[in-house]
Amino acid sequence: MRANISFIYGIFLSDKTREKVEKSILYIALISFFLHLLFIYLKKFNLVFASSESSLLASPISAIYTPFSFILIYEVYLLIYFLPRSFTTYITKQYEIITLIIIRKLFKDISSLELTTNWFNNKGDLQFTYDLIASLILFFLIFLFQKQGSFKLNHDNDSKYNIQRFVDNKQLISVALIPLFLGMAVYTLINWTAGVSISSSTIPTFESINNLFFDQFFTVLILVDVVLLLVSFFYTDQFHKIIRNSGFIISTILIRMSFGATGLISTILIVSAALFGLAILVIHNKYEFDIQSTEE
Repeated sequence: MRANISFIYGIFLSDKTREKVEKSILYIALISFFLHLLFIYLKKFNLVFASSESSLLASPISAIYTPFSFILIYEVYLLIYFLPRSFTTYITKQYEIITLIIIRKLFKDISSLELTTNWFNNKGDLQFTYDLIASLILFFLIFLFQKQGSFKLNHDNDSKYNIQRFVDNKQLISVALIPLFLGMAVYTLINWTAGVSISSSTIPTFESINNLFFDQFFTVLILVDVVLLLVSFFYTDQFHKIIRNSGFIISTILIRMSFGATGLISTILIVSAALFGLAILVIHNKYEFDIQSTEE
């Protein structure tokens, strides 16, 4: 059983596979960008007909939305890729994904900004301001989180054995996530395509597609984090590690809640999730530092 898991893991989550997936996604993102641009200009010259209310074909800047969607897919793959290798990098990828979702939304908002003296009275312009500030804050928080995640630990032989067993279990979870997320992505694409009415030539707005896949994606991540927490009890009973893993679950829940909120509340939930995760990791590392100092 373990050999089969290692074999499957090597096929889908090896370094060589990651390089191939990266190149493939980049090519697809580039092609999708030019295809989206083509449809925008076809609509502009009335060669295709679509709802005038759709933001998807409103501006050439909107075309950036499509390649960013494929880049987000690659980030999902990287999240699964890093799960067995580094738990903090796995959490970092969650923050990177939600940050890229905000950046992707910013490109949509730029194409519909109203440059008036009543900037802060316009709901759309105000949300653009919130997202712009949030993206900067999240970028800095991710930087701090990565620095804290590079904290090196000294392990005895028993600890190394337990860590390896934990890694083996995380590989099993990663292998299970590959078909699960692939199935979710295919289902989302089919469901969205079925919702597009060809006869009436309507295309969903950004608001109706921005959360596609990712609200269910973060719901699954919450369940994965809970499983990781429960499995970790087999290998450690240290309070600070349990609190760290529990805190990361809360952070993921806050991100998931942001998809059900709008406006400033959604932005606050996302930033709070990253802040909480960073605070948890900083305190955890201080515990580890004190323990190692005592042992020395």
